[in-house]
Amino acid sequence: MSRSSYFDKIRKTGPGPAAERDYSEASTRKAWETYVSGACDDGRPLPMVRSEIVQSWRRSLISGVDASRAASRKIVESNELARLRRKNEALRNAARAAFSRLAPHLSEAKAILILTDRNGVIIEAIGDNSVIDQGREIHLEVGGVWSENAIGTNGIGTALKTGKPTYVHAAEHFCEGVKSWTCAGVPIFDPFDRSVIGVVDLSGPPQIFRKHNIALVVAAGREIEIALAEHQRRERTILLEAFLNSETGLSSRSVLLLDNSGRIVYRRGLEDRLELPKPEFAVGRQLLPLTSSMSEPDIRAALPPDLETSGIERLTCDGRLRGAALFLGDGRRPAPRADSHVRIKPRANVDEDEIVIVGEAPKMLEAIELAERAAEANVTILVHGETGVGKELFARLVHSRLPGRTAPYVTVNCAAISKDLVGAELFGHVEGAFTGAVRGGKPGKFELADGGVLCLDEIGDMPIELQPYLLRALEQRAIYRIGDSTRRPVNVQLVAMTNRDLRNDIDTGRFRRDLFYRIGIITIDVPPLRERGADIRQLLRYFNEMFARRFEREPLAFSDPAVACLEAHRWPGNVRELRNLIERLYLLSVSGRVGPGDLPREIRDPQIGLMAMDISGEEAAVSSLENVELMAIRRAMRSANGNLTRVAAALGISRPTLYRKIKQYGIPRY
Repeated sequence: MSRSSYFDKIRKTGPGPAAERDYSEASTRKAWETYVSGACDDGRPLPMVRSEIVQSWRRSLISGVDASRAASRKIVESNELARLRRKNEALRNAARAAFSRLAPHLSEAKAILILTDRNGVIIEAIGDNSVIDQGREIHLEVGGVWSENAIGTNGIGTALKTGKPTYVHAAEHFCEGVKSWTCAGVPIFDPFDRSVIGVVDLSGPPQIFRKHNIALVVAAGREIEIALAEHQRRERTILLEAFLNSETGLSSRSVLLLDNSGRIVYRRGLEDRLELPKPEFAVGRQLLPLTSSMSEPDIRAALPPDLETSGIERLTCDGRLRGAALFLGDGRRPAPRADSHVRIKPRANVDEDEIVIVGEAPKMLEAIELAERAAEANVTILVHGETGVGKELFARLVHSRLPGRTAPYVTVNCAAISKDLVGAELFGHVEGAFTGAVRGGKPGKFELADGGVLCLDEIGDMPIELQPYLLRALEQRAIYRIGDSTRRPVNVQLVAMTNRDLRNDIDTGRFRRDLFYRIGIITIDVPPLRERGADIRQLLRYFNEMFARRFEREPLAFSDPAVACLEAHRWPGNVRELRNLIERLYLLSVSGRVGPGDLPREIRDPQIGLMAMDISGEEAAVSSLENVELMAIRRAMRSANGNLTRVAAALGISRPTLYRKIKQYGIPRY
């Protein structure tokens, strides 16, 4: 049983009454003969001929196309054709899925599907073999040139010229040799700058003609554009990663970032340079024809003469040239900060204190620098670190780098919302979408964060069935409220946070690989406090002064032995644990002096602290089933950094049971 298709219906029903009513072969041919003879070449309308066809005939006549031509011309040099196909590799790859989907329907449909480049050169063709053979007679094949300048009015060339979906039927063609064909062409637009980069066309003998053939080709064209947009997004992400990892990128405030075709995809610092903000330096413009064989001196030589650079860097990844960075500054590194603290001002209309990120450990400085650069590049960010390291401070750092103080900052804790409500919380809902839905509907966090930062804490706890919707929202920059079909565009910079190893979750099927790579364009690893060395003293000084102001007291005086105990402690709760300790000392201290005896037992005695973290079955006296259970829960809590959802899963018990056991044994929460 052969597969039925759209084209089967066309063959069975014939040309149809609509075509017969709107098109007359004899009248159209007579009008064409009058036009090409020069009897009517002043652009006036012709009876029975569509105005867009008459306009195309006029263009063909003016450009000197021979109306008696029997065929178009063809690129016969195999090297030249191979070069053109390589140049349009991204377009061909984007069309592959649509062409593969339609190929089974075309095999016996008396039709061929064609893909051309921006100049009307055919670079792909599939379909009915008998029609493909007929097409070779007029060079309607790979390598054939079908611009209006080459063969006059036709579905490909006229769509390229007008930038609009076009059908040309039989005698409407300009050249005699192609009047036994019908074709419907749709321009393909570059998703980045909306320039026409090719055409997808359906061609065949006149009996396949239907006006709604154009709808089929429009759908194929839009599918190709979506695939192109996804490809460009991936390439731009790779390029930004290469740039952010470039040391040279730190040495200049003014940068132009070019993709692998020499087109500007990113610019920074040009607004302060009055001589540069010209149309030719706008995002989307091709600055030079960049190729993989060009060296840095070659790139410099190809630049516009009025563009002076202090440095050029080829950006490569996986052995391929992804683009180039043009540094326009004076080559000097920016001045270092006056102190080791990063200060984040309170948000507009929010009653909160200034946030300060304290530390000068190399790993911490690296994380801060990467966050600032990722914020400027406006890419999604994944912040990874143990519980208590201050991951949320990095989300606030990213938000503080947005232009304008009124940009929204919205947070969602994926672990604190029930599985059934996460979707409504993120995407919103309309009235009546589910039981308990708010009257009149409610916007979700994505809409509330439009134009700002959306911070997703505990991203690893997002239900697996909701992860595709998050991925789609990030890819399309749009959301659909639950129960609604209205597309709502959103412009959100996502900062996701987790203390889990998401790669392990990918291996176990708990987290989608494609979502991981989408949210982790830039991954910031926040170091634990035990790896930050002298930062412990800095944080101690900072928290001591902060609580002294809050409690209106003199700062606490820490003895050298007490400081030594603090530096020797492993800090399983990280910065949060240190902060809470200082606050507790302010509440309990009477004398204002802190010695080792004022510290908790696990801090003043390192052995006890290590036992609390590293106790094992062989070293512990296992005297009862309760002791075994107690140690198992402690080990699981250490492994999961205090994440009780993961602890319960690891132990194979429910969360309520875990809470009961924690309370029963008096186990401290991390």
